[in-house]
Amino acid sequence: GDFGLSFCHSCAVPSHLNVALGLGVFTGAQENIHWEVQRYDGWYNNLLYHSHGAAGSPLLRLLPANYADGVYQVLQEPHVPNARKLSNVAAQGPSGKPSSGNRTVMSVFFGFHVLSEILAVEKPGCPAEFINIYIPAGDSMFDPANTGAVVLPFQRSKWAVETGRSPNNPRKQINVVTGWLDGSAIYGPSHSWSDALRSFSHGKLASGSDPKLPKQSDGGQFMWKALDPSTGQGGSEGIYDFGNARGNENLFLQAKSIAWFRYHNHWASKLAQQNPNWSDEDLFQHARKRVIATYQNIVLYEWLPVFLQKNITMIPQYSGYKQHVDPSISTEFLAAMGHSLATMVPPGVYRSRWGSSGARWLRQSSRRKPSLQTVKDVDELLLGMSSQIAELEDNVVVQDLRDYWYGPLKYSRTDYVASYIQRGRDLGLPTYNKARELFDLTPAQNWSFFNHSDAQVTDLYGKDISKLELLPGGMLESNGKPGDLFSTIILNQFLRLRDGDRFWFENTKNGLFTKEEISEIRKTTFHDVLVNVTDVTSADLQMQVFTWNAGDPCPQPEQLKVDLLANCTPMTVLDYFEGSGAGFGLILVALCCFPLVSLFIAWIVATFRKRDFKKLQKKQNPSMRREVSGEGVPALEWQGPKTDSNLIYLQLQPDKIIKVLDSRRAVLRSISLKNQQQVDIVLSINKGNKALLLKIPKEYDLVLLFNGEADRSDFVRKLTNYLETNGLSLSMSDMTERTLLKRAVTKERRKQILETFFRHLFAQVLDIEKSDAGDLNFETSLKAKESLNCELSRAEFAESLGLKPQSMFVESMFSLADKDGNGYLSFREFLDILVVFMKGSPEEKLKLMFTMYDIDGNGFLSKEEFLMMLRSFIEISNNCLSGNQMEEVIESMFQASGFQDKEELTWEDFHYMLRDHDRELRFTQLCVKGVPEVFKQNMSNRVSFINKSKTNGTTLRQPYLYTEAQRTRYQRSKVYQKIQQFKRFVENYRRHIACVVLFSAITAGVFAERAYYYAFASPATGIAETTFVGIVISRGAAASISFMYSYILLTMCRNLITFLRETFLNRYIPFDAAVDFHRWVAMGAVIFSILHTGGHVVNVYIFSVSPLSILSCLFSNAFMDDGSQVPQKYYWWFFETVPGMTGVLLLVILAVMYVFASHHFRRISFRGFWITHHLYVLLYIMVIVHGSYGLVQQPRFHIYFIIPALIYGCDKLISLSRKKVEMSVLKAELLPSGVTYLKFQRPQDFEYKSGQWVRIACLSLGTNEYHPFTLTSAPHEDALSLHIRAAGPWTTRLRELYSPDSVAEIGRYPKLYLDGPFGEGHQEWNKFEVSVLVGGGIGVTPFASILKDLVFKSSVNSKILCKKIYFIWVTRTQRQFEWLADIIREVEENDRHDLVSVHIYITQLAEKFDLRTTMLYICERHFQKVLNRSLFTGLRSITHFGRPPFVPFFKSLQEVHPEVWKIGVFSCGPPGMTKNVEQACQHLNKQDQTYFVHHYENF
Repeated sequence: GDFGLSFCHSCAVPSHLNVALGLGVFTGAQENIHWEVQRYDGWYNNLLYHSHGAAGSPLLRLLPANYADGVYQVLQEPHVPNARKLSNVAAQGPSGKPSSGNRTVMSVFFGFHVLSEILAVEKPGCPAEFINIYIPAGDSMFDPANTGAVVLPFQRSKWAVETGRSPNNPRKQINVVTGWLDGSAIYGPSHSWSDALRSFSHGKLASGSDPKLPKQSDGGQFMWKALDPSTGQGGSEGIYDFGNARGNENLFLQAKSIAWFRYHNHWASKLAQQNPNWSDEDLFQHARKRVIATYQNIVLYEWLPVFLQKNITMIPQYSGYKQHVDPSISTEFLAAMGHSLATMVPPGVYRSRWGSSGARWLRQSSRRKPSLQTVKDVDELLLGMSSQIAELEDNVVVQDLRDYWYGPLKYSRTDYVASYIQRGRDLGLPTYNKARELFDLTPAQNWSFFNHSDAQVTDLYGKDISKLELLPGGMLESNGKPGDLFSTIILNQFLRLRDGDRFWFENTKNGLFTKEEISEIRKTTFHDVLVNVTDVTSADLQMQVFTWNAGDPCPQPEQLKVDLLANCTPMTVLDYFEGSGAGFGLILVALCCFPLVSLFIAWIVATFRKRDFKKLQKKQNPSMRREVSGEGVPALEWQGPKTDSNLIYLQLQPDKIIKVLDSRRAVLRSISLKNQQQVDIVLSINKGNKALLLKIPKEYDLVLLFNGEADRSDFVRKLTNYLETNGLSLSMSDMTERTLLKRAVTKERRKQILETFFRHLFAQVLDIEKSDAGDLNFETSLKAKESLNCELSRAEFAESLGLKPQSMFVESMFSLADKDGNGYLSFREFLDILVVFMKGSPEEKLKLMFTMYDIDGNGFLSKEEFLMMLRSFIEISNNCLSGNQMEEVIESMFQASGFQDKEELTWEDFHYMLRDHDRELRFTQLCVKGVPEVFKQNMSNRVSFINKSKTNGTTLRQPYLYTEAQRTRYQRSKVYQKIQQFKRFVENYRRHIACVVLFSAITAGVFAERAYYYAFASPATGIAETTFVGIVISRGAAASISFMYSYILLTMCRNLITFLRETFLNRYIPFDAAVDFHRWVAMGAVIFSILHTGGHVVNVYIFSVSPLSILSCLFSNAFMDDGSQVPQKYYWWFFETVPGMTGVLLLVILAVMYVFASHHFRRISFRGFWITHHLYVLLYIMVIVHGSYGLVQQPRFHIYFIIPALIYGCDKLISLSRKKVEMSVLKAELLPSGVTYLKFQRPQDFEYKSGQWVRIACLSLGTNEYHPFTLTSAPHEDALSLHIRAAGPWTTRLRELYSPDSVAEIGRYPKLYLDGPFGEGHQEWNKFEVSVLVGGGIGVTPFASILKDLVFKSSVNSKILCKKIYFIWVTRTQRQFEWLADIIREVEENDRHDLVSVHIYITQLAEKFDLRTTMLYICERHFQKVLNRSLFTGLRSITHFGRPPFVPFFKSLQEVHPEVWKIGVFSCGPPGMTKNVEQACQHLNKQDQTYFVHHYENF
């Protein structure tokens, strides 16, 4: 039986072929090939016009292009009718009318095969251009909901890029297959395509498991694989490899292609039998030659007369090859041929069966995806098409094509006729009448000219026949055969193809065939072909398979109609992003979490490093915290509702003291019961009866939580026994736990009470408004009572002064103030002593001090008591003076006052001794912690720098620095000061500004260039039209990243920078700011990296919803338009492409590098920073790989990278050559304050300048971790030296390694690797007449080298610009860096020209207690005056107490050196100190005076 197949489930395959042109070069032996083998790609058929008919050549225009602008823009509504409306009125009609000439369905689909053989323009153009089909509202098929918003996309064909530029050169579309009847639909349009189809065995085409079927497509060939419009499913199942990409477009065309596949193999087998010695190439080319000739004969002399309903005699005889005939396919032929065939397509096709029982007919209306899986399927369909009558040749096109043709992009259906109309407009087809005039046909004068004229058609064209387009006109003139115009166009095309083909089989001059062979070929019909390739006999098939006449075998039961078949599946719209939203969002969240994950990892690393470092510190400095032996009663201490309870242990000591211990048995608190007769406790009576409140008068209470009532009862019993033993009573009460916790005076609540206490205490002493202090009248009575009745314990008093409770000064002061001797200070007692300090005269303050230290109260102050007073003063400086020094101070002070013979002093003597220091005493205050800022504003500020006045005519060696200007200057406005400050800032940082501006301009320039290029000037791929914002941002940012990541390498070329900073370039480029510039560039690069990522996120989303026809334009190397249209999912772009995977890895690397390079983590774990920052090697590899794929553009990173990489590589080689030279350590010494002194050999040819630094690695600690340190040796010294403070794990381990015990164990000093020297700003000190060096902490190391260098050069009379140096040393105590004191002492001894002025600031004395600071200041000044050296350091340098006042200090320099217009300031130390120096310089630079140039380094 036969069964009909409907068109509405036709499968499909790509129209555009991205193929290589055949080269005409064959593999294998060719001994028996004696003719010129025709190329596969159609080139050089015409030896004069080489590209005529070649694959990829433009279509021919018989008439000028009919474009809206004459160049390329198509005519659109309202100039031409809506394509869908035109289809509805011109092509709609009933089906089931048989062909007037009884032409078979075989002739129809043979015609489609011929069309695919010589023409393919469906490949979309790039960039993608659309002339969409707007569906009228309420269209029954495409817009049943009457939305009026349905638009069917239609993509314009590929065009020749050199066309479409002007009216003289309008757009020409590309024919992607050869325009010859050369079997390209069988063998492919290129040599490589043909090779992919061949088996290379016996000259045959490759077959599948069944030798009568081609091999199934594996994706290697560009076979058209459109989605099944019924199911939406796609894939390669049922798709065969053919020479034409659209050979599988529908199963009818598929059957034709299989027939020709079989026919080639039939001839290959036949020739192999006849010529057993022929090679595969011989067999293949002979078979190919014969098949092509047979195909040419059938097309022109069998099929064409039937199709045009012309007698064979009406086809002009072949008169030989004509070189000047242009055989190119015309645009008019495409319209004529395509539509003429479309009108003949039936709604379904019978499939014929035969057997011993005779023929049967069945109709199949299944809507599954059709495919021909067996030989039987193919044979039955071929026989069915041979017997079935086609539709009538008129204007009507069946519904299956008009409403159910497989759709473009995400639409499952489209209108074939409307699409063909749009294709005609895309091609710029002429009007109907102009085409008739071209072929000397009478133009249509009115609408009655047409057989199928309709009023609706005339209305669409505004009744203007001159506007009628070629395609609709040709449709209307069809009447049982193609109309005159279409017939003429089609015949003209085939005759040109025949006459202009050098390889035409009838051309006896090409050497292809003899006359006998030509005659034999002319006798071959398609009937013969089918008999040879199917299992039917000649009698089962009519002789003329393109027509069916009465009496022919297997007649069709009836003419098929649409209503005899089941309905097709209506149109659906695919959502490419469906189901992807959640996953896409998760990926974005994951990308954002990379820095957070890196931060978490860094936090873990930092935690472990801190733990290890603490262990290392404990190992070197065992804890001095005293622990208490013995057990105690365990309990949880409740400290407040917002604080976690802690485990404690309570010990009841025999001396009426309860000790509170922590979990490690260290004392947290001692509670004295000596002044109490009764102890009050409160017990909870709910929630398990676990809470106990121990009331502590005048202190905060102790709230205990036990495990249960039994444990609490056990503690109460022990406490009761303990109190009875010590003669104390116990008072117990109970309440609910909530009330108990509410009434408890916790530590936090006690703190609030003390704050109120101090606030109102100072409010009465100082002139503070009530609004600032807080009026007691407005406070609750309970709070006021608690505050005024509050009494301070000794510990709270010491804490308020920032001192230790056991301090001698606290003992003396507390004993003096505690008038009632109860061990606590009341509000009134504290107020009395505070009044003296805040408002008292110098005499009253001295009297208070005298009374404090007159311990025996006899009215005299003995030398022992004076010594005790001095000892209490120096407690705050960690006992900075030895006993001998203190005795020396006392003796000198007694002698200076004439009391050398007295052993004790009266009040009058004591006052006389300190008579010259009234000013200092007047400003002496009591510094209490926690004083509100508003109170501090009313306190006078003590000055701790050198005063203007001289001391008894004694002149010190260093010049005086004045704190006030000698003359009054006119103070300019704030605006002027800001302008002046800006001008000075620009002057100071002009090189920095210039470099930053230049670099930023280049970065912005490369960003703008790439952004502009992809927005407006990029090659015509259409990527800007597809994702404008994404591509502009991503490509612009990529260019900036490439530039920044490349040239950031130059900032790390330390050797080059050190060399260049000594050249003239240093006047234009701030080489000292290389590290800061490195950080700035890195931050800019990470910002652009985020922009780049954001741009690609946009791109990925857009690409995930863009069809393959567009993606194949954008990424021709990655995608081919095979008709499936479904794009790759978002995860493919992220994780299955080289740019995607490397991009994600780059984000991970950047997140790790940037987090570990942050200031915080770099200080905690330098090794973590060191290791992660070496990921830069992997970073650059990933960047190179990331761009090498060339998905969007060809790699460009190398343009920026090569030069910096070569420079950096050379610089690195220089460092590596030095790093591997082992340095022997000559001397190692452990100095106080955790400083390790290393002295090691100086390499040969090692030249450096004072202030430069080196990088060292210790062989015993690993050879890959280098740390930078400033050299403290001077350039003239034979050895190098470093002073390294143990601030982190590596430096701590280094200190331990060079400890005497470790060195003794090893037997020698561990060796070092050295890299350097490297330059920095401090080496510029000698370029200023006056330089100020400010060193804080270990930051004094570069200045040690500078000071020694300066004195040496001065001693040898070296010519240097610098005439004066002021060195400010800021340290917590003078003992912190005693090694520097030795260097300063050496400088003082060798400084014969008074070049250096040293000032030492001891900051630990600044905020403790100003009374003692004042007394130490008095002693220091006395020592300086008498002995010309410091009491604390033993140096002639002046020692100050407190922090340096940089603004007055620098201002006084302007007075001391009025002739100097620029002073260099060099600071090195903690960021807070260098910031203060910078602010002072900026403040003074606002004025139009001496300019301060600041260089700084932080550690």
